[in-house]
Amino acid sequence: MIIVLTERQLQLLQAIIDNFIETAHPVGSRTLAKKGTIPYSAATIRNDMADLEELGFLEKMHSSSGRIPSEKGYRYYVDHLIKPESSNKYRGIVSKLMKEGIYEFEQIVQMSAEILSDLTSYTAIILGPEIFETKLKQLQIVPLTSQTAVAVLITNTGHVEHRMISLPEAINASDLEKLVNIINEKLVGYPIVKLQDMFYTEIAGIMKQYLDDYEKSMKYLQAIFMTDYPVKVYISGKSNILMQPEFNDIDKIRSFFALMDREEEIVNLLKDSTPGIEVTIGKENEVEAIKDFTLITSSLHHGDEQMGTIALLGPKRMEYKKVISLLKGLSKEMTNTFYMWYKDNE
Repeated sequence: MIIVLTERQLQLLQAIIDNFIETAHPVGSRTLAKKGTIPYSAATIRNDMADLEELGFLEKMHSSSGRIPSEKGYRYYVDHLIKPESSNKYRGIVSKLMKEGIYEFEQIVQMSAEILSDLTSYTAIILGPEIFETKLKQLQIVPLTSQTAVAVLITNTGHVEHRMISLPEAINASDLEKLVNIINEKLVGYPIVKLQDMFYTEIAGIMKQYLDDYEKSMKYLQAIFMTDYPVKVYISGKSNILMQPEFNDIDKIRSFFALMDREEEIVNLLKDSTPGIEVTIGKENEVEAIKDFTLITSSLHHGDEQMGTIALLGPKRMEYKKVISLLKGLSKEMTNTFYMWYKDNE
């Protein structure tokens, strides 16, 4: 059902969320009336706040008369109410580092993450093009015994990796040959980091058609390509979470820091970001450790090629206008930086 808010309710919702982002304190009707930004009486504001709460845009904190935004309220705010600041004032950050000419590529990316976290007081994460440039060139599977085989992965960068694997009883020599042929025909040239997802989107239908035991074949593929790909994640500002009043629960803090140490999980979280800015709020996040966070990502593409992802992780009470503008400005520069690096390393 589409909910249509009145002009007054829209003004009120925006004012409440702006106030809560700034103060981290529940917002009451008298507070808004005294500030004078909303030209209505405290009684009128109080009635509209009750309506917004009933519609699910606001929540009441314990016995306090003040309200805070719900996740639904934040989502409406991001989608319909905010007007991001100009991104031009955030341009030039990376260009300046490059013009100084004294930094290696890895230093530039790490310093960009540090600048991003410093400007926002949130946690900044950047996936560089190193992750996306390693692509499958060829797969070979060489049986050693009736139960074991060696999978040989050859990448476009010349890297050759040997992985000892167990052969399921359900897969015979004929199926094994079909499996290898399907992968080499359909998935060569794709980033290693994305292959596990592509099994289901690109070759599942073919495998069902040509292989006797599809389910076991899929599990077999997962074992061959499971983890162990080169990972390089640039993270800055992990301790910024400790400055946010929302995160005084030791279990939440522990879960967050544990996630920051699991780099492959972070790669999986960010590797398939769509072009442009993407905002996921609270329970919209699939990873349990960040269900009380907002994650804002910007995927860096040149044509159809994904070259990286930049992301900010912070409380749901995030400065959305500032962060979205900052990521838009930085994304343009990082895209150019990553493209130059990519071309130099082809």
